[in-house]
Formats: sequence, C-alpha cells, structure tokens
Amino acid sequence: MALVSGSLVAPGVVRAQASERIRRIGYLSGTEMRMRPTLSEALRELGWIEGRNITVEAVEGRSFDAQRERAAPLAKELVAAKVELIVAVAPAAIRAAIQATSDIPIVMAWWGGPDLVESGLIASYSRPGGNVTGVDMLLSALDAKRLDVLHQAVPKATKIAVLVHNPQTFEQERPVVREVARKLGLTLEIVGTRGSSTGYDEAFAAIAHSQCQALLVLASPIFGRDRKLIIERAARANVPAIYAGAADAHEGGLIAYGTTALELDRLVAKQVDRILRGAKPGDLPVEQPSRYQLVINLATARTLGLVIPQTLLLRADQVIE
Repeated sequence: MALVSGSLVAPGVVRAQASERIRRIGYLSGTEMRMRPTLSEALRELGWIEGRNITVEAVEGRSFDAQRERAAPLAKELVAAKVELIVAVAPAAIRAAIQATSDIPIVMAWWGGPDLVESGLIASYSRPGGNVTGVDMLLSALDAKRLDVLHQAVPKATKIAVLVHNPQTFEQERPVVREVARKLGLTLEIVGTRGSSTGYDEAFAAIAHSQCQALLVLASPIFGRDRKLIIERAARANVPAIYAGAADAHEGGLIAYGTTALELDRLVAKQVDRILRGAKPGDLPVEQPSRYQLVINLATARTLGLVIPQTLLLRADQVIE
C-alpha cells in the first residue's frame, strides 16, 4: 500500500494566507480513494486549499467498505506518515483510526453507528474528550423518520424491505427503526448486500421473493456511492423506495429525506478548521445536522402507478415533475 497526496488548487476568496505552511491531513475512507469533492469545497470556503496550504494524504489501495479489520492497517499507515489530523469517514474507518492513535486529532466524518457515548468512543457530545470530535449523522433517528414518511407515501404497504450493508449490525445500530415499525404495524424484511452488482441482484431477488411492498434504503456511504445501481434495481422491481439524500430523488428515486453531502461536509470542515487553528478536538462538541430536505419525484411515482398523498406533497421541500 502507498500514500497518495491530493493537490487540487482552486480559486476563491480565502481566510488562510498563501504564506502559511502546508498542513498535512490524513483521509481514511472505505469508499473513496480521494477526499470527497464536497469536503474539499467546504474546506475551500474556510480558506483551506489543497496544494496551497493543505495536502491530503490518502491510502492508495482497495476500498475496505465496512470491514474494520481491513481498515486497521490503513489507519496505522496514516499514523506512521505523521499527519497532523485524520478525517475518518464512516464507522469502520472511525473505529480503526481511534484504535491506531490517541495523539493525532481525529475528525469523525459522518458517524452512522450507535450512540457515541454508549459505544465508549466519546465522553459526551458536548465535550467528547481525548483526541476525537466530528459529526454524528443521527442515522437511526433519521432512518426511522424515513420509514414513517414511506408509510405515509405508501399507506397500503405493510411489509417493508430494509436494504442494509450488514444485517448483523442492524438491530444494534438502528433500534428506533424497529420500534417505529412496531408502532405503525409494519413487518420489516432485512435484506443485506455485499456492495456489488451481484449482491444487489441477490438482494432485490430476495425482496421480490418475500413480496415486500416498499423499500427503505438505509443511509450509508456505500449506498450513496451505488445510488444509480440501487435506483435502477428498484425501478426494475417496481418497488416504491425512500432514500437518504436529495441526489437520490434527482437520479430517479421516488422519495428522499435527509441532509445533503455538502451540508454534512461543512460541519466536518468546521471541525477540521478549528483544530488546524489550534483547538483541541476533545473540547469541540460533536456536531449534528439540523437541516433536512424532503424531495419527491412525481415522475417516478407515476411510473410506479402511485399517487402521493397531497398532505405529503405539501410538506415537500422540492417536488420533481
């Protein structure tokens, strides 16, 4: 494995001065080999420009997806490279980074696991302590809300498929989803995928076999990466589905409810900015998103022969005709 450095230079009005020394950031992700464009954009807004005053060290190698054991050696490689800060994306990378160092500041980008305090990763959300801070996506609560929205959109559906990457961790990481299903009188069919085209084919075959009437796609960086493939499979299966990001609805998904990648990465960038300017990560409260969008694709609804209730349409931030 080898480290690669990003060096994309972009114009813009910045707070940081060109004469400042170049700061080295480590980037650990299971789905990208380079820093996400939205995070680069968010850092530029705060004055941090790749190739001018920051350089991003990423581990060159295969994606490890959600497998923590494959993330561990990559995290150790970033530590050995003596980066000043590590941005770790998603639970597997975050846990691996925390295990690899107690000295280098770690910014958790898009934590999507169980409660951080209960997991023992931080002392509290207001004062995490140690060398860790970041952004909690509140995935369990948001996925539960998506299930409720899906129920309103397809009220006759009583058996809902839930697309997950790892079925073994669903109950631990998304307990509220199960509770909302119980209250709504819904039966959940948990369907796993290996994050490959073959895995998705098998998952949607299982959805059809179990006669599920709608689909909840859990929020996940992997599913965000594979959105086009998932949306195409859902259309082929003629199953109404709800997704996590507005981009999913714009790509043809029926409904999306959540925040945007840029909004989340602006929260991540704010933490990185504060640390590079001298703040201690353990003193920085863990951020949480506060803006959400409900986007409904009526063209997809018509293709599915589905009539979206007017009450839901009136609540939508955007309706795609």
